[in-house]
Amino acid sequence: MGDRAIRDGRLRAFVASLCAVALLIPVPAQAWGFYAHRKTAEIAEANVSPETRAKIRRLMRAEKMIGTPECDLATIEDASVWPDCVRRTSWRWGYTAAWHYRTTPICETYSPRANCAGGNCVTAQIERNHRLLADESLPDHIRLQALAFLVHFAGDIHMPLHSGDKNDRGGNDRRTDYGIVPNLNLHWIWDGPLAERAISNPAEPVVRRYTPAERADFGGGVPADWGRESWKISRDFIYPTAFDTENVCGQELPMNTALTQEDILRGVPIAKRRVQQAGIRIAELLESAFAPGPLQEPVPLDLRRR
Repeated sequence: MGDRAIRDGRLRAFVASLCAVALLIPVPAQAWGFYAHRKTAEIAEANVSPETRAKIRRLMRAEKMIGTPECDLATIEDASVWPDCVRRTSWRWGYTAAWHYRTTPICETYSPRANCAGGNCVTAQIERNHRLLADESLPDHIRLQALAFLVHFAGDIHMPLHSGDKNDRGGNDRRTDYGIVPNLNLHWIWDGPLAERAISNPAEPVVRRYTPAERADFGGGVPADWGRESWKISRDFIYPTAFDTENVCGQELPMNTALTQEDILRGVPIAKRRVQQAGIRIAELLESAFAPGPLQEPVPLDLRRR
């Protein structure tokens, strides 16, 4: 009986380890992962005013008018993942696929205007949906849809590989081992397991009310700035670390690589800061969109000089 108990215990441990590994296996594209997106929304909700929180909840009453019963839109956390959910219905929402990113090759000069024809990129769509949300003359369901896109895309732009690229679809084509977990890809690692590890320490919760000094540190800027930050992280950290070279632009990189535990630990604080920055900046976008007063004309994306 004692031997059987030992065998059962070992079996349970083995099954648990398989489940843990299974959580890291890629699923169909969910930009910045379900978990990280919802955390950015929770951070934002914790750092907006009660008045803005109440206005968001009032807009949520228009959920049924949007007509996506397969994709909930009843909370700001739902809003943070709604644009990924509706993309599965490609015949209706496929046109939004290009709105989730805007890449600049890491070996070229960053340009906030490139790769955004017709406003079909993440930077332009953050600005567009911010304006739609702020326009109180529009029906509630139009503004609610804009809120969901705004919250989600402001998260996407903070995931570095939605802005930095080396002819590999933001790392999607680079097969990458993650510690002992084999055969993921570089993009997915930063979307999923690395981001989740970075924000899952219960001793250092990311969802809380931030101090004014912290909000000043994490906040500020415009979408083009946030994209530049992500591109720079891709250029200066992600690709050099993944391929153990500072000369990422002077050579062809292999299509297969691996992140060691040391690499992962170095990436954790970077991923955590990007989630925190996204959450605080989403809060700022929501506050400004719901602020009383005349609607402010945004600076057109193609008029910026950076």
